[in-house]
Amino acid sequence: MYLTLLAFHSAFRWLVLLSLCVSIYQAFKGVRNNKLFSKNDNALRHWTATIAHIQLIIGILLYTQSPIVKYFYSNWHEAVNNIDMLFFSIIHFLLMICAIVVVTIGSASAKRKETDHEKFKTMLTWFSVALVLIIIAIPWPFSPLANRPYLRPL
Repeated sequence: MYLTLLAFHSAFRWLVLLSLCVSIYQAFKGVRNNKLFSKNDNALRHWTATIAHIQLIIGILLYTQSPIVKYFYSNWHEAVNNIDMLFFSIIHFLLMICAIVVVTIGSASAKRKETDHEKFKTMLTWFSVALVLIIIAIPWPFSPLANRPYLRPL
């Protein structure tokens, strides 16, 4: 089951990034062009948050089953000095939780705003902050904290 979740998680993470980028782009266009906040814009807001929440649930399941995380917590004093272990056991997890909280707050706030301009501006601000957090938390191949290839075999 762990490998199945890992495969789904690896593919689904790109959907999270894509949905955030599309939402940010639409919100930017809405703010810049003073557009009406349409039913499609609201659906995009909603589905971006939903996709992020699904990814969070999968991530938490993987976190609880991860051999790296299990080793980290059973060998705390040794593992805390290893930046890769520290990144995957604490830094990545906390940054992703924060990013999902930011997406959730942004989505809920945008939904409750009175004007279309405020809805777009709220989405643009909160989703952009979440995207920055996620980009920092991803173990990119060039990351100084921890790195992994873009696509990895199981």
